[in-house]
Order: sequence, then C-alpha cells, then structure tokens
Amino acid sequence: MSGLVRLDHVGVIAETWEQASDVLERQMGLHLDRNITNLDDIEQIFFEPEQTYNYFVKVGIGETYIEVLIPKVGSETGTTRRLARFGPGLHHLGYACDDVQAAARELEERGLHRIDLGPISAAFFYPKSAGGILTELVPLRKAP
Repeated sequence: MSGLVRLDHVGVIAETWEQASDVLERQMGLHLDRNITNLDDIEQIFFEPEQTYNYFVKVGIGETYIEVLIPKVGSETGTTRRLARFGPGLHHLGYACDDVQAAARELEERGLHRIDLGPISAAFFYPKSAGGILTELVPLRKAP
C-alpha cells in the first residue's frame, strides 16, 4: 500500500520570480495562487533549509501546482548549486500524502534514501535513489 495520494506539484527553479512569472503567467496564462503565496509577507514564502523563496502557481482547475523556487542570493545550498550548474528548469516532483512520515518510512523501506533537512513537515529523497528525480512528500492540502 502506498501512502501517496496524488501529484501535488512540480518544482522548478529560476533565477528570479520575474523570470518565472514571465513564462508561467504571461506566456502560459497561469496564475499565482495568492492563498498559498502571500506576497505581503515575504518571509512566509521563505524555505529556510534550502534558502529559497517559494511561489505556487495554480495549474488549471485541478489540484496540481507548479512550485517556483528562487534561491536567496549568496546562499550555498543544493538548489543554488543546481541552478548554477544546469540553469532554470525542473527541480523536483512533490507528492501529497495523508501522513508524510508514514509514507516516508514506507519509501525508505522500499529503498529510497531520505535527505535529512531537520524537522520539517515535508520529506525529501535523493534523486539517485528515486529514478533520477528529487522527490518530495507533502501533507495533503484540503480544498478551500
């Protein structure tokens, strides 16, 4: 039995929000979800373990998002190194779970190797153990 409920989001990295917004909002016609991404409180969208500002863009009428990660200038994290090495683009897949910790234990038992980012509500797995894709588990969002 898998604890994964659905694909929650696709994570992409960009150098700036303006760069990502140009493609996602202006060219593709998607919209920033201001219920999740509160631009009035920039610290709310800051993810300390990876030193990134995270923006959530809604995809159509479904429950899937694009999470845009913008590394903090001067940070020395995996996200920053990946952006410097490969440029903007795909970063990870995020799966929604009813119970993140139970699902994470299950994936570990099946051979995936978890990344230790300290006490956070999500769980990450190294790409080398997950078919070359950085994998994230997040709590299932309840529809508004």
